[in-house]
Amino acid sequence: MPLLTLTSDIGHRDYLVAAVKAQFFRENPEMSIVDISHNVSPFNFPQTAYLCKSAIKNFPDFTYHVILVSLFERKPNQLLLAFHKNHYILCADNGLLTMILEEKPEAVTGIPLNSNDIKDTIHIAAAMANCIRQLVSGEPLQNIGSPDVEYIEKKHLQPLLGKDWIEGQILFIDNFENVIVNITRELFEEQRAGRKFRIDLRRGDSIDRISESYADVPEGERLALFNSAGNLEIAINKGNAAGLLGLKGFSEKTGPAADVLQHQLAYQRIRIYFE
Repeated sequence: MPLLTLTSDIGHRDYLVAAVKAQFFRENPEMSIVDISHNVSPFNFPQTAYLCKSAIKNFPDFTYHVILVSLFERKPNQLLLAFHKNHYILCADNGLLTMILEEKPEAVTGIPLNSNDIKDTIHIAAAMANCIRQLVSGEPLQNIGSPDVEYIEKKHLQPLLGKDWIEGQILFIDNFENVIVNITRELFEEQRAGRKFRIDLRRGDSIDRISESYADVPEGERLALFNSAGNLEIAINKGNAAGLLGLKGFSEKTGPAADVLQHQLAYQRIRIYFE
């Protein structure tokens, strides 16, 4: 029984998620589908990459991962079907593939979309479902579409580094309004080099130690820990860190005025000082 994960920016306000799933069930009624998220912020590639990368590594080998995010950022002439570390990934040719993997895939093939084809979400899902059907039936990846095709590459959002500081961007704010930053434990410890540190937050708040769980501090107190994905998380025990600390998730969308954009960026960053 094939296992498939589904990630999108569709939301749950209409029929579309159900209709997308129907395309995969039409090709294989025994398929098992697991939702990663359908509430990805539109056009937010760093958030998509964080969610998909963090989830994918937990699934068994040879799972199919379908990512329907920013499908129409540009005219879709092809889809991408990749195989990497025993996982299949299907997505638009928009740069997300290399952001999720943080490297080039071991193998990738392009799934052409004919100029006469209807190019909406349902038809793209149907094209992906057809690819999976062929893979499940034993067809080699290189026989599906155009192997070794050229595709768009983008790099994952990286923290800024200084001799005595590191500055990360807020990738995601979860359902409890905990704030997830693109600083991993490994990078933090490497940059820290055994020194004391201070995590600066907005409104003069700061944190100077890493907790192991939310219960390490009294209710209402701020804390920092590394979550199950290995990323720095800023939280308030039984509180909403994002709202109370005035923090917002990173977005690639820009406003019409540079001063407005710069003001927004201040809410999207977390800086750590070492001494």
